[in-house]
Amino acid sequence: QVHLVESGGGWVQPGGSLRLSCEGSGFAFKDYHMSWYRQTPSSHEREFVAVVTSPGGYTRYEDDVVGRFNISRDNQKNTAYLQMNNLTVEDTAVYYCRAVTTGGSSNYWGQGTQVTVSS
Repeated sequence: QVHLVESGGGWVQPGGSLRLSCEGSGFAFKDYHMSWYRQTPSSHEREFVAVVTSPGGYTRYEDDVVGRFNISRDNQKNTAYLQMNNLTVEDTAVYYCRAVTTGGSSNYWGQGTQVTVSS
């Protein structure tokens, strides 16, 4: 059975940092590109945040998070990470982890973790 479990969300003041984790099981983690998305209460869609590919470990980021967020992965631990620095209130959202193969033939989502940035 496939599982993607996010953790590390919570409340932080503006300018603070959080590190999200996404642990996968039940599938060949190393064969999947790992992404983070987020969804705000006012949005009906999940917004792309960042991706790290496999193989290669290439990364890409949504423009608003460039220079503040860093995505990484540890295939030995079947875990992807999102280090978020200099957070703003606009980063408040539910953050979701996604595992997807090239071409999208196989696609899994986590249950989400809430990140709240406020003073």
